[in-house]
Amino acid sequence: MASSVQRTRCDKRYEAFETRKKQMTINIAYLDAVDKTQWFSLARGYKEFYMTPTSDAEYEDAWDRLLNRDSVFGIGAKLDGELVGFAHYLFHTSAWTPTVCYLQDLFTAPEMRGKGIARSLIEKVAENSTKHGASRFYWLTQDSNVVARGLYEKLGKHNGFIRYDYARA
Repeated sequence: MASSVQRTRCDKRYEAFETRKKQMTINIAYLDAVDKTQWFSLARGYKEFYMTPTSDAEYEDAWDRLLNRDSVFGIGAKLDGELVGFAHYLFHTSAWTPTVCYLQDLFTAPEMRGKGIARSLIEKVAENSTKHGASRFYWLTQDSNVVARGLYEKLGKHNGFIRYDYARA
């Protein structure tokens, strides 16, 4: 059981967070052509975080797919006009339901973490998934991504599944 001193510290930190959040205006919208340079910078940080080598052509192709908005969608979080985070998501069918939403990528600039940006992006994707009639909205992360998992535990439920990727020769 938490002591009253611990609760007081937590309460004060939560109140400070809520005050900061009210002072910030995070704007969430679909990615647009004007976001390209900032998106590229964030996307490179995302791919470096997950240690995924990506060519310039692959970044360009991904950007084009995101702007087309026909099979994969990209939204960005802007603070004072600067792109500070993004989410990429898509809809797919399954054997058991016609529409499911998958949050493929989520990234917030490291200096902007802990300010409600990732939560805002996830909540916007959740809203969009509901508008599209998705019966389920899910995402994956590495088990070692402890910081992100702290947020995910508040917003979602870990169902115990483990993902495997087929090893291609």
